Amino acid sequence: MDQSVPESHLDIPVDISPPASLSVPLWRSLLQGLKDRFAPGHLPPLQVTSEPVDVGMLLGDVLGLPWFRTVFTSVGDVISPETLPPLQVESRPVDVGELISDQMSHPWWSSLIRNLADRVSPERMPAMVITSSPVNPEQTSELLLVPRWSHLIDTPKVFYPDIPVSTARLQPRIPRPAPLRKPAAKEDEFTRVLTLEKQGQLRRSRIREAMWISVAVIEVAALVAGHFLAH
Repeated sequence: MDQSVPESHLDIPVDISPPASLSVPLWRSLLQGLKDRFAPGHLPPLQVTSEPVDVGMLLGDVLGLPWFRTVFTSVGDVISPETLPPLQVESRPVDVGELISDQMSHPWWSSLIRNLADRVSPERMPAMVITSSPVNPEQTSELLLVPRWSHLIDTPKVFYPDIPVSTARLQPRIPRPAPLRKPAAKEDEFTRVLTLEKQGQLRRSRIREAMWISVAVIEVAALVAGHFLAH
């Protein structure tokens, strides 16, 4: 017996049998439900020992409101919004730039003007510092799509003399991989047709892009001209 368990806890009976409500007949459970619905039992008042916290209206109460109440509440929030106390920031603020929600709230012409400004006068970024050594792609293998590891070593290469044939141990011959099969004429024709089709789609997309940008620029110019003419 474990000495760490109090003796008073050892006398508590453990009952893991299913509840008695599972064996109640259907008609009796139906009558009990009707009784609880029309004549519920009177329970003693709830004794709250913790300090209550005002959490506002619960989500269930909000969903239970009629639609006209929510419409009037939304209109009231727009006309006279609730004045909240100033925010107390305890952590150290970090400048993260413009938030995505603020960018989405901007009008469409402001983002268009910003894109045109970035296109005409892009931001100057500092020079990129590359810590890895450059790789010559001409020294890649014919069977692999990566450079040879021997061409990526910066240290001087050391060539050891060959081992004499008499003292060398015979190794099993490893079969060489089969050469790559050249594509057939039908595959070349399919590739050529697919390439021409993709080039045509890209050409048409560029034309549509230029047309939409022209329309947007004309609209911006009309808005700016109307603003200055109105004043």
